[in-house]
Amino acid sequence: QVQLVESGGGLVQAGGSLRLSCVASGIMFHTNGMGWYRQAPGKQRELVAFITSNTITNYADSVKGRFTISRDNAKSTVYLQMNSLKPEDTAVYYCHVLNSGSWGQGTQVTVSS
Repeated sequence: QVQLVESGGGLVQAGGSLRLSCVASGIMFHTNGMGWYRQAPGKQRELVAFITSNTITNYADSVKGRFTISRDNAKSTVYLQMNSLKPEDTAVYYCHVLNSGSWGQGTQVTVSS
């Protein structure tokens, strides 16, 4: 079965940085695109960034220039480097296998003002 294990969330001050990691198992990792989504209280889950199997990336306008998605196929891991964090980035962040029903458990990111 597919398993996505996220880590790296936490509490950080505005302007700070965090790096989220998601380790995947049960899939052919290198053939799948991966995405990071987030959901804030009272809001819909939204796409933050994705990276395809051939390393094409895309970002939500709200995070462009601040966040970087990357992958390490040898480690079956996708990362989200988050810099210059803002209180508006506060949300639960989820790892997702693109075009699938597979999601991670979510990791909380809280940015204080």
